[in-house]
Amino acid sequence: MHSLPQRVARSMLFVPGARADMIAKAAKSDADAVCLDLEDAVAPGQKEGSRGVVVEALRTLAFGQRARIVRINALDTMFAYRDLVDVIETAGAHVEAIMLPKTRASRDVEFVDTMLTQIEARCHLPHRIGIEAQIETASGFLNLREIASSSSRLEALIFGSGDYAASMRMPLASIGEEDEHDAMYPGHRWHAAMHGIVAASRANGLRCLDGPFANYKDEAGLARAARLARAMGFDGKQCIHPAQLPVVNRTFSPAPADVERARAVVATWERAVAEGRGAVGQDGVMIDAANLRMAQTTLRAHDALTSRSQEAR
Repeated sequence: MHSLPQRVARSMLFVPGARADMIAKAAKSDADAVCLDLEDAVAPGQKEGSRGVVVEALRTLAFGQRARIVRINALDTMFAYRDLVDVIETAGAHVEAIMLPKTRASRDVEFVDTMLTQIEARCHLPHRIGIEAQIETASGFLNLREIASSSSRLEALIFGSGDYAASMRMPLASIGEEDEHDAMYPGHRWHAAMHGIVAASRANGLRCLDGPFANYKDEAGLARAARLARAMGFDGKQCIHPAQLPVVNRTFSPAPADVERARAVVATWERAVAEGRGAVGQDGVMIDAANLRMAQTTLRAHDALTSRSQEAR
């Protein structure tokens, strides 16, 4: 199990690494984390030049409490190693984590870990940079257990439904959205991959995030997708547009009623323990140690958000 940096991770906003103007807006957004993307959001002819844009943004912009993440290109491209060298050697002090797309096996994470270790040593960076691995291929899904335990730098697993669909040859009209193929499938098409990611994350003390919802004008569809991910145990969701952040942040924040209910469960349990009982009824519901653990999870999430809000003042 890893000991992760304590930070809120409800929403992550993708921003193209080649667009300085969009990065500046993202740095002031409502996102919990900003991902400066050198991969899919950057055209092939702009990939090398976009590294300088990302470096300049990291070194000059104030991101506040937003975590700064850089998504490099996949390891089967000619861009990945230079993404790491050029960005981290110059601006590594301003990066919390590297996002690794299309993570297929534990050796992918280990390669990035080794590169970061060498760069950190050479540049005397003030902190250890984490890794967030995207699971978006058939190999990544089959190797989830090994990937999740591959490195002490690993902080999160992230589901990427678009590339996962392409890898599995599953028809998909738009990333993250339901379509006619979902209606034909007797269940939830992404359940196995999503549940596997959550289970592998929890078993190894990692965070887990759901991938983005492409239609940023469909607020109702985004809300449904976010609620489903939350129901499955994900900590948050990636976003491709600032307009999506309020829905995602709200969905992955404990509701006031849930917080009050959790507090009541804890208080009831503490009274039961003081009276020498292992279970007790509350409003017609039996409260035992499992209920206590669920309540504590809710309260930890609430306390983290409260602490973050107070620090921002």
